[in-house]
Amino acid sequence: MIISRTPLRMSFVGGGSDISSFYRRYGGAVLSTAIDKYVYVSINRKFDGGIRLAYSKTEEVNSLDQVEHRLVKATFEMLDLKGGVEITTTADIPSRGTGLGSSSSFTVGLIQAASAYQGRYMSAQEMSERSCEVEIERCGEPIGKQDQYAAAYGGFNLIEFNTDDTVKVSPVIMPAETKQRMQDGVITFYTGVTRSASHILKEQTAVSGSSAAKQDALRRMVELAYVARDEMANGNVTSFGEILHENWMLKRSLTADISNTAIDGWYDAAINAGALGGKLLGAGAGGFMMFYADPERHQAIARAVGLRQVDFKFEPMGSRILFYNPN
Repeated sequence: MIISRTPLRMSFVGGGSDISSFYRRYGGAVLSTAIDKYVYVSINRKFDGGIRLAYSKTEEVNSLDQVEHRLVKATFEMLDLKGGVEITTTADIPSRGTGLGSSSSFTVGLIQAASAYQGRYMSAQEMSERSCEVEIERCGEPIGKQDQYAAAYGGFNLIEFNTDDTVKVSPVIMPAETKQRMQDGVITFYTGVTRSASHILKEQTAVSGSSAAKQDALRRMVELAYVARDEMANGNVTSFGEILHENWMLKRSLTADISNTAIDGWYDAAINAGALGGKLLGAGAGGFMMFYADPERHQAIARAVGLRQVDFKFEPMGSRILFYNPN
């Protein structure tokens, strides 16, 4: 049996610039961190040569062409893994629609575990590239590239998406005190709403490729990713909330489906209670909301928002093998 553990991620600034219709023209950049919530994937040899999958549902089939789970099927095809295996997956957070990159974390973790099962090592760079191949190229998901790299590499990074389709992951170098103050200042809530990001991302892809105003908004969000990186390097934590706020206002302008009356209400309540800035995590319309504020204001913010608070910490490690027994 082999077990992989892959972190989820929290994206702060620049989300949306990792979509190919935008970054291939202008380049993109995202500031994000892995968090201490994980997707676990186990793979074990199956005696009868078939395939058994256990996720939100159970599949037991005789051959790969009978598998319904698109990401598993595409990963097996890519790795030329025919069958004779049992895959089980569990997650610390609901597996879809929460804005924490869970689908990509699952795909990275599956590739990590399956390649180890085949007796080969795969670097964070290769896991990221292979995960993008599975999700975007083979399965046709209308998503960007940030989640795969955040899950594979871990840590607090500036992830840059170049016009030639290359991706560069650079750890954000900052004083230890600054990182701790950032972590202490983040407060996160679960909206209770899960949603598919596909239709939002499809619309965002369309407008980012055609609308000058939307392109300008995304280009400013990319600038803000670099500004935030530099401010953190200089130990200027207070400006982080202001950057988050500007980034959220820009993101809301991209499509009407990113926010709604309820989300706007929660956001305004948090700002009025002392938050310096915040955002909805992921593509929009549901999932988790995060805010940045002085920790002394957190209790007041929680009362004002009235949602379930969930504590996250930054995770320095990316996808890794927790248990390895290939026999």
